[in-house]
Amino acid sequence: MPYEYRITEGRLGDEPTVTLSAPDGAVRVVLALRGATLLSWQVGRGVAGYLTELTDGYRDEAELLSQDGVRAGLLAPFSNRVADGRYHHGGRDHDLLPGRVEDRVVYHGFVREAPFRLIDATTTADSARLLLRSTSIRPGRYPGYPFALDLDVEYTIGRRELGIEIRATNVGETTAPYASGWHPYFTLSRPHPRLIDDLVLQIPAHTLIRTDASSLIPLPGKEALLPLDRCPDMDFRTPRRLGDAVIDACFADLAPGPDGRTETVLSDPASGDALRVWQYGGYMHVFTGDTLARDRRASIALEPVEVPTDAYNRPEHANALFLEPGRQREFRFGVRYLPSTH
Repeated sequence: MPYEYRITEGRLGDEPTVTLSAPDGAVRVVLALRGATLLSWQVGRGVAGYLTELTDGYRDEAELLSQDGVRAGLLAPFSNRVADGRYHHGGRDHDLLPGRVEDRVVYHGFVREAPFRLIDATTTADSARLLLRSTSIRPGRYPGYPFALDLDVEYTIGRRELGIEIRATNVGETTAPYASGWHPYFTLSRPHPRLIDDLVLQIPAHTLIRTDASSLIPLPGKEALLPLDRCPDMDFRTPRRLGDAVIDACFADLAPGPDGRTETVLSDPASGDALRVWQYGGYMHVFTGDTLARDRRASIALEPVEVPTDAYNRPEHANALFLEPGRQREFRFGVRYLPSTH
């Protein structure tokens, strides 16, 4: 039996994948090189040690190519929506959907479909680290985004924790707008899937980003900031059951712990299991999966993001977005699994 994490190459249809397995088989992670996308995160549970699936990722090549639901997509160079697919930067107007008159909805960037390659890997008996790189963001490649970025995505896999760091380097000659995030769907009900209604959610946020009901674009200026003291139905500072809540919203003013890390907690009272989705800075976007093409409300998206929806069109976020030539910025987040001891 190998004494270090094992890395093997594979395929999801015609799409290349990388699988990591712990020496004792108690951890298994599958990544697609398309978008450096997490397809599966399985961790051994209990004395029997059977693997339990903790994410609800793409199941086949068709789902990965369709990008429906953006399952575990890495979001860059913007997360969530850009209003009408247009923004102003560097004294110019930019159109992410040139020539399109109707259905001008653009969201979650284009890195989630970009080709990545594995450039480095380190394995020990207790963990594995993978470094993947994409150089696909170049002027002329993506309409409305005439900037040059190199993207590094580093996955760190431990016994019960998965960490991700996205690093963007501006290799162009002009300042680029840039922000990143992650769009994972989590489940705690395997191997017997059920709806998320009985799961308990805790979000250490003090403010809700208010949006237009139809477009989901934040309201202008300070109108977008709603203290959660005034919105008890969306206040999850005290853990509470999801029930039939329908959520597609961004939470702001996250309260970090002593180590500077913010944790959003999803737990299952039936099993005692919990997931702690952590991040350094940014916002937490929550989506209860009510409009998914497959398995609606079977999992919940807990999305660490650097900035809220439509930040490209909000002057108050300009400084957070600007990435100057030669500069690099990183965003760190991940998730830890806490199985019940019972």
